[in-house]
Amino acid sequence: MKFGVTLGALNPALHRDATVLADELGFESVWMPEHLIFTEDLSGSPYPGADTPPVPPTTPVYDAFAWLSWLAGQTQRIRLGTNVYLLGLRHPFVAARAVQTLDQVSGGRALLGIGAGWLRSEWEAAGLDPASRGRRLDEALTVCKRLWTETPVAHRGEFFRFEPVVFEPKPVQRPWPPICAGGESEAALRRATRHCEGWMGLHHDFDSAAPLLRRIRELRRDLEREDEPFEISLGATLAGRDDVERWAELGVDRLMIAPWRRSREALDALRRFADERLA
Repeated sequence: MKFGVTLGALNPALHRDATVLADELGFESVWMPEHLIFTEDLSGSPYPGADTPPVPPTTPVYDAFAWLSWLAGQTQRIRLGTNVYLLGLRHPFVAARAVQTLDQVSGGRALLGIGAGWLRSEWEAAGLDPASRGRRLDEALTVCKRLWTETPVAHRGEFFRFEPVVFEPKPVQRPWPPICAGGESEAALRRATRHCEGWMGLHHDFDSAAPLLRRIRELRRDLEREDEPFEISLGATLAGRDDVERWAELGVDRLMIAPWRRSREALDALRRFADERLA
């Protein structure tokens, strides 16, 4: 089992210290949430069945790849990922360059979590139709993959059109940094199994995760991709040591954790978790 630390649950003033400590303690990865902008009037929620936004609009927001590149320079081994990056809100030139830069400066430690996004008003503020966000994300991802692997690249699609361009250098990881898709809709699960190397879910228990994991297995079987590498990353609270084994039996490869209640407790909580779980 891999253990990733979710920085979104932590005061940004402690991101560096927590990441450096996680690197030293042997955690596999850290993960940075991402939004382009928050509108003053938030509505909706990323969690099924909920209608209350998980954060206020005054929540600090940073450029995820700039932030992670800064953290890459402070660390040696730990991987650095987004949970999740709203790829469809950007032109693929911008997104591909951000991912490539993180992978270059980190020496091949980038992980890319992507999603269509739950905040419709964010898309509207950017001048984009939120109803198109799934299609736009899929096309942007296709273009990024081509930029990371081909030269030259030309494209004519529904949302992006350009004549031949050259994109260099390529990412360190080939063919590209591992990509996982977030989201729990049927479209999101299909995106993960068809176009990505993994799926990411947050805030789950065994009962809520089981049907999603079962559906992912069905989709991979239908696509005849069962033998290809595919990582399941899941945010979950661990009540005991046996929980890790149970998650592994369900097919989870990485648990995303934030084992503290208050930010000031985070560093000590990471040390205790490492003593209990990583030893």
